Amino acid sequence: MLVVQTGFYPSLNDYRLFAKAAFMSKSPTRRLAALCCFGIALCSWSNAFALQSEPLGIFEGQSDVGSVKPAGTLHFDPARETYRITAAGANIWSTIDAFHFVWKKVSGDVSLSADITFPESSAASNPHRKAVLLFRQGLDADGVYADAAQHGSGLTALQYRRTKSDTTQDIELNIDAPKHLRLEKRGDTITMFLSMHDEPLHQIGASIKLPFDGAFYAGIGLSSHNENVVEKAVFSNVELKSPEPLPAAEKLTLYSSLKTIQIDANARVATVVASRPASMQAPNWSKDGSYLVFNQDGRIWKIAVKGGEPEAVNIGAASRCNGSHGFSPDGKWLAISCSMPDKPESHVYVIPAEGGTPRLVTLNPNSYWHSWSPGGKTIAFTRPVKGGGGNIYAISADGGPEMPLTTGAGVSDDPDYSPDGRYIYFNSNRSGNMQIWRMRPDGSNPEQMTSDEFNNWTPHVSPDGKSMVFLTYDKGETGHPANKDIALRIMSMDDRKVRTLVNLVGGSGTDNVPSWSPDSHHFAFVSYQMLPLEEAGSNQ
Repeated sequence: MLVVQTGFYPSLNDYRLFAKAAFMSKSPTRRLAALCCFGIALCSWSNAFALQSEPLGIFEGQSDVGSVKPAGTLHFDPARETYRITAAGANIWSTIDAFHFVWKKVSGDVSLSADITFPESSAASNPHRKAVLLFRQGLDADGVYADAAQHGSGLTALQYRRTKSDTTQDIELNIDAPKHLRLEKRGDTITMFLSMHDEPLHQIGASIKLPFDGAFYAGIGLSSHNENVVEKAVFSNVELKSPEPLPAAEKLTLYSSLKTIQIDANARVATVVASRPASMQAPNWSKDGSYLVFNQDGRIWKIAVKGGEPEAVNIGAASRCNGSHGFSPDGKWLAISCSMPDKPESHVYVIPAEGGTPRLVTLNPNSYWHSWSPGGKTIAFTRPVKGGGGNIYAISADGGPEMPLTTGAGVSDDPDYSPDGRYIYFNSNRSGNMQIWRMRPDGSNPEQMTSDEFNNWTPHVSPDGKSMVFLTYDKGETGHPANKDIALRIMSMDDRKVRTLVNLVGGSGTDNVPSWSPDSHHFAFVSYQMLPLEEAGSNQ
C-alpha cells in the first residue's frame, strides 16, 4: 500500500510492543503516562490508516504541500466519479505554497482534464481560493510547478514557478470561469485548454515552456487562500492520460497570443488580450491606454485592452503593412510602414490615429518606421540593405531629406527615442553579437548598454524613463527570426541591472515597436505556438 502522506506510520504491532514495555514499569506515573501516550498514538495510527485506505480513484496518493491545518482530505465518489477536496492553506503563489494535493506519479507527455466547481461559499470565503489541475516536480512547498488555476471568483490562469523558490508567474484570462479545463504537457511545452459552452476544448493563449526533470506529479489540488478557513472544491469528469500525437508539421497552424504583462518583480502577471489562428504582430498602446493596435495579414487592427473583437483601422489604399507602426507623442497620429499601389516597397506614412488617408513621409523605398521624437517633429526609421546589413535614419515627420544616424556594413536597427529626447536606443552587432546601444539624437557618442553572451534586440524605454525592455535570443541564434525560444528582459536604468520579465516563443513580431502602456506599468507583446487548427482557439 502506498504511503500517501509524508512521514512514517508505525504498525499496530509496534504500538502493542510499546505498550507492553511501558506497562511492565514499576512506576505508577510511568504506567499512567504510557496509557495516555498509547491512546493518542493509537488514534494517530487509526487516522493515518484511514487516510491511506481512502479510495483515490485514478490517483495514487494525497499530500498536504506546505503548511495546511487542519490536514486536507479527499472524498472520492465512485458512483459519480467525483473528487471532493476539503482544505485550508494560505495560497499557491509567490515563492511558497500551502494546499492539499491529490496526485499520481507520471512521466513524459500528459493530459489532465476536469470540470471544477466550488459547492459552498460563505462570508469567510476568499474570492481567490484556488482549485487547480497541477503538474509538480516534487512535494516540497517551494517546488517547480505549472497549474491551471480556477479561482472562486471565476478568474482562470496558467500559473508556474520556473525554479525552486522562484516567484510564481501567471497568465490570466479575461473571461469568466470555463465549463471544462485541461492542462497538457508535450515535451517542455505546457498549455492550458478550456471550453466555455461545451464546444471542443481549445487553446486560449496560455502556454509556456517549462522542463521537468524525469518523473513528476500530476493531479488536482485546493488552497483556501486563507490558512484559517477550510474550503471545498469538486472535480468531475476527471481524466488523466497521454495526449494524442500531434499531426505532421504541415498540418499545424500558427496561432498568436497578444498579452500584456505587469512590470512588477513581485507579481509577474500576464493577461491574455486576444488569441487567434493568425500572425498578430507588434502591438502599440494607445495614448489614452484604452486599446492596442497591431498588424495582421497586411492590415492595421485595433483591440480594447480588455479584449473583444479587433476592428480594422482605415488605412486608405495602403496594403502589406508590416510590424513598424506607432502613435505620435500627442496621440493624434499613427505612423505606418506599408505599400501603396504606386509604391510597392515599404515606405513610412502617417495617418490620423483613428484612421484615414496615408500621407507619405519617406521618399526612398524599403523604409521602416520605429520611433517618434518626444516632441513629435522627427521620425526615426531603418533601411535594410542587401547582404543583411542596415542603418538608422532620421526625417522630419512632415517629410523631406533623410539624415543617416549610423553607417557601416553591420546591422544597426530598432531605434527608440528616450522619453527625455537625450538618446536614441538601438541594437547593433558592431561589437560582435547583437547588443543594445544608445547614441545622441544626431548619431554621435555611441555607448554600449548590454554586454553578455546573448543576442539582444528591440530596446524600448518606458515612458517614465525608469526601465527598458528588450528581446533576448540565445547565444547561438542569428538574425531576428520568429518562433524561437526567447526572453523579454528588463533593465533598471539607474543601475543597469537586468532581470527576466517573461520567457516565451517569439522573436520577430513579439515587440518590434514601442509597446509600453502610458503609465509605464504594463508592456504588450505577442507569443506564438503551432497547434492543430481545431485547437487553436479564439479570443472568446
